[in-house]
Amino acid sequence: MQLKGAEILLECLLEQGVKDIFGYPGGQVLPIYDALYKYSDKITHYLASHEQGASHAADGFARATGKVGVCLATSGPGATNLVTGIATAHMDSQPLVAITGNVPIPLLGKDSFQEVDITGITMPITKHNFIVKDVNDLADIMRQAFHIAQSGRPGAVLVDIPKDIQVAEAEYTKTTPKPIEVDTSQLTRNALDEAVKILTESKRPFIYAGGGVVTADARDELVNFAALLDAPVCISAMGKGGFPASHDSFVGMIGMHGTATSNTLVSECDLLIAIGARFSDRVVCNAARFATDAKILHIDIDPAEINKNVLTSHYLIGDVKSALTRLKEALPQQNHKEWINKTAELKAKYKLNYQNDDGLLRPQYIIERINALAGDAVITTEVGQHQMWACQHIKTESPRQFITSGGLGTMGFGLGAAIGAAVATGKTVFNIAGDGCFRMNNIELATAVEYELPVIEVILNNHVLGMVRQWQTLFFDKRYSHTSLDTKTTDFIKLAEAYQAAAFNVTRPEELDDAIKKAMALGKPAVINCEISADDKVFPMVPLGKGVDEYILSES
Repeated sequence: MQLKGAEILLECLLEQGVKDIFGYPGGQVLPIYDALYKYSDKITHYLASHEQGASHAADGFARATGKVGVCLATSGPGATNLVTGIATAHMDSQPLVAITGNVPIPLLGKDSFQEVDITGITMPITKHNFIVKDVNDLADIMRQAFHIAQSGRPGAVLVDIPKDIQVAEAEYTKTTPKPIEVDTSQLTRNALDEAVKILTESKRPFIYAGGGVVTADARDELVNFAALLDAPVCISAMGKGGFPASHDSFVGMIGMHGTATSNTLVSECDLLIAIGARFSDRVVCNAARFATDAKILHIDIDPAEINKNVLTSHYLIGDVKSALTRLKEALPQQNHKEWINKTAELKAKYKLNYQNDDGLLRPQYIIERINALAGDAVITTEVGQHQMWACQHIKTESPRQFITSGGLGTMGFGLGAAIGAAVATGKTVFNIAGDGCFRMNNIELATAVEYELPVIEVILNNHVLGMVRQWQTLFFDKRYSHTSLDTKTTDFIKLAEAYQAAAFNVTRPEELDDAIKKAMALGKPAVINCEISADDKVFPMVPLGKGVDEYILSES
């Protein structure tokens, strides 16, 4: 049947099972928005308050479901406002399709009004991008975009559609999406046999699990593998939920703000098994001092990650779920009683303690109470001290229950992501934020209120840019250059009420549970402003340039 380009686009979204998209209209996407008006019974469009919020919402949708998140914006500034969200999703290997409009093809390259080369701009931060120059190619390009976003290591894809393509007509025939096949071609018998040999020779194995475990839905396989290997397990921030926090073998996060147990074990193990992880600098810290006594076995779907940051002894390239399944079939039961006992001793010695006997509201206590009361709520975070406290004290049991910006570290990510996660799951979503991050993205409260989403914004309000100030305290002789935010303090309670969100102010520990329970009972947007000290710090911490085993446990 003959359809306009805008209609072909929406039909292709329906082919892919897309029911929700996030966006912001503008002149060069008017034909698409006109088509959305006609398709409103099939596709729900969520109007963000800012294009960046739309991209983070699409990202949050993807992280909460594993499905492709979709965002839409007009040309020029609309497209460039998506850039941070695209980069955030791509760096954390999230399947995202960003659709932008552009000026008509005859006006391309002529500095036309609201024209930018968005494919050129986004080339380094996408898995692939397209500009559609023939309406007859539009359907195939959209199908490719979704396939690329999901296949192999997921990532972001951008499709730029000039306005004249949106109104041109072409023949459209509905097509069933090409299945996403799991590539196990490099999981050869020789590669697996060598891995088993290394595993059975180890006396002190240690597992480091990253976001690839979550992406592959390999939590259960990892639990079984860890039991078979008889090894402790640590995670990266992106790996939260990939291994249950309540499991006896779990030792917490590794790296700059990882547990002392994890950072000690990685320095004393004789074999480090990295699964779906990329050896980020925030994990490795000083590469020359990382796991120096260990062989390294790296299991990852992306061959580009092998030997990129840390040299390996052996590697398996392929789907993590498949690799762990095949290793389980080939590996005999291992026993490392002394190593496991050492792990238990370290866990008992290095508990995540903080001062909580002085009657003050502590950030760690706030996180712990959210963890205790939230039930099956999804947790999202912004970026900074509050993010690290959340990584340390939220006990995530299942994949996709904890959503954070790992690689790019995007302040302003969390509230948009919370909106996307709420749309995707229908669950209550807690976004744990600092006041600096909330200042960046609080406009998306209007979006949450408009759609009556159960998003609870918890602000750990210390009136400073906490993580930067922590560095200034420890390493810059307390020269607090432009990290104080309390010169003229914003009243977040009044701000929330102006958005017509419920608001609670918490200054003492005994007020917190009641505020959380009341906010959850509302089933609609709420802000809980928690007043904490500017001097609270995240520990453990590995100073920049130090080895992962050179952590500090306190300021003194």
